[in-house]
Amino acid sequence: MSAMDPTEVFRQEASELFEVLEGALLDLGQRPDDRELVDSAFRALHTIKGSGAMFGFDKVASFTHEFETAFDRVRKGEIKPTQELISVALAAKDYIRALIEDPQSTDDIIGEAILDDLRRFVSADQPAAPVAAIAEAPPLSPAESKQAGWHLYLEFESHILRNGSNPLDLLEDLCKLGPCFVVPITDGIPFLDEMEPEDCYLKWDVKLHAACDKDAIDDVFMFVQDEMKLTLSPLEQVEAPAPAPLFQLLDEEPVAAVEMAAPAIEAVAAPAAEQPAAKAEPKPEARPEPRAEAKREERGIATVRVQAERLDELMDRVGELVIAQARLTQLAASGSDLSIKMIAEEIERLASSLRDTTMGARMVPIGSLFGRFRRLVHDLSRDLSKPVEFVTSGEDTELDKTMIECLADPLVHLIRNAIDHGIEDTATRAANGKTEQGRIELAAVHSGAQVLVTVKDNGGGLNTARIRAKAEEQGLIAPGAVLSDHEIHQFLFHPGFSTAQTISALSGRGVGMDVVKRTIENMRGSIDLSTRSGQGTTVTLRLPLTLAIIEGLLIRVGEGRYIIPLSAVEECVELTAEDERSRGRNFLNVRGNLVPFLRLRELMAASGVPDRHQKTIIISTGETRVGLVADQIIGNHQTVIKSLSKLHSDVTIFSGATILGDGTAALILDVAQLVSLAQSKVEKQHINEAA
Repeated sequence: MSAMDPTEVFRQEASELFEVLEGALLDLGQRPDDRELVDSAFRALHTIKGSGAMFGFDKVASFTHEFETAFDRVRKGEIKPTQELISVALAAKDYIRALIEDPQSTDDIIGEAILDDLRRFVSADQPAAPVAAIAEAPPLSPAESKQAGWHLYLEFESHILRNGSNPLDLLEDLCKLGPCFVVPITDGIPFLDEMEPEDCYLKWDVKLHAACDKDAIDDVFMFVQDEMKLTLSPLEQVEAPAPAPLFQLLDEEPVAAVEMAAPAIEAVAAPAAEQPAAKAEPKPEARPEPRAEAKREERGIATVRVQAERLDELMDRVGELVIAQARLTQLAASGSDLSIKMIAEEIERLASSLRDTTMGARMVPIGSLFGRFRRLVHDLSRDLSKPVEFVTSGEDTELDKTMIECLADPLVHLIRNAIDHGIEDTATRAANGKTEQGRIELAAVHSGAQVLVTVKDNGGGLNTARIRAKAEEQGLIAPGAVLSDHEIHQFLFHPGFSTAQTISALSGRGVGMDVVKRTIENMRGSIDLSTRSGQGTTVTLRLPLTLAIIEGLLIRVGEGRYIIPLSAVEECVELTAEDERSRGRNFLNVRGNLVPFLRLRELMAASGVPDRHQKTIIISTGETRVGLVADQIIGNHQTVIKSLSKLHSDVTIFSGATILGDGTAALILDVAQLVSLAQSKVEKQHINEAA
């Protein structure tokens, strides 16, 4: 496979930086005094700018530089990041993303409008001094000729230029603190034939004549502090250097002195004899090296970026290995050769370890998904004029990357519905004695071999009467039919069903909840819905940890063998003689609780005589329990899931198939469909009894 395009690598890295930037900006709207958030946003911006310039995205670098400049007053604490400013900054972030992902379709006029809005929000009463102006510095006043300052020694790692950082830009920022006298140290420059054009060989000796504190200097170098050596020592009351002309003669050679801002910066080549003296300055406040080294070591443990297709291919190979290992184990068990059995056990152990390791490589913290919805809630809250607090928990819960990708759209629908339909407007909430601000909670938690993802709001709850009226209007139920609230709420998942009285950009067309249910069931998951009038609604998604390999319970029905996902199995009980005699009842008495059951022999139309002692497997989804009657429970089975072909799309009670150790196929039962089938049979039985 060919190496990845460097431009594509930049796009992937930029995507991660955009998530960091967006998260920092959204948090900044809630915690405007948090300097860590401001620094995090600036680090992301600085990296995007530097990497963009390095990979040839000049428009990205230029726009991001303007973004940084306009936002600089926030970093300095001169202005507060208001919600309006955050909204403009988010729009600027979206524009930078568009410049990277689809530069041909971006409009320069839109970019200029965004920058104008940024400048309008952060503009000062007096215009700032122009950046990178090449001019003669203004003379210092007598009061400024004598002042305390700092002596700095700067030594950058050689690869700093490759990372997109420019030491001259940092010196430019340093000069904004006060007059600087900068001497480049050139003793580390090699001969021309030994020079690497992308390496940095210069060091700098700087005298900063400004009564600033050490933190102000640290802020200048905050983005590169792990890629440099910075030594600080205080300057006593000394004469500040007189401003130099644009060109200064030194040993009969003209040397350019570039002034990067109103305070002068003089870049003067020091004689070789003076260079050691510059390096021999005392360094009482040197930044401790162990901390920097520790951070470099942490970066050394960085993850390796692997294409998703390779992980998928590796998972397929592991699945085939698990099938082959099951066949070997079965062959070893049928023979008497002890050495073969020992080898089979060893391969089984190694295959199990490899399976767990491979599945672990595919697992991704669900927080990477949760972070995307903060912007969604922010924008919907603004568009609908509904103040909404968005709270997440369980971000460290891990889920298969394929599940993460499939889960994005359903959660978008659920969150949009919660804000549009669930959260009331401000006046209604006030009339009901609620706080002005609504609340959306998005949480994830492990539950056995499943992950539960919940979307909870504190709105008005579902309007059961309106849902029933709409269902009767569409002919889904007969007027006057006796249905529980739970059964009525299930109509929300019917295609084309909507209780919205008007069609808007957000809702009203009946497309959404049916897509959510279909997507979750395709992932072999289930969806539960609970509501309390006036207090809110909770939607719970129950998902398997992975779509590739699962633990299953192997059963036999007649001559056929089937797999039940072990995560759905609660217990196994024997079918009693009393249950066997009452064939019309379809209920089991499990420790005083009535549980409906299905006879799988009837469902599968199995031939032959049933076993004398049949077993019942109690499965559950949410709060609903159903019994499945089988002839035999064979035991646990490592199940490699194979999708059914399109020819079997009308077979609803199976979610896939697997290969057993003897090479035969076994179908995987769809728990959600079996539970629905059992519920429908119970409803028919109630109707018949009422008639």
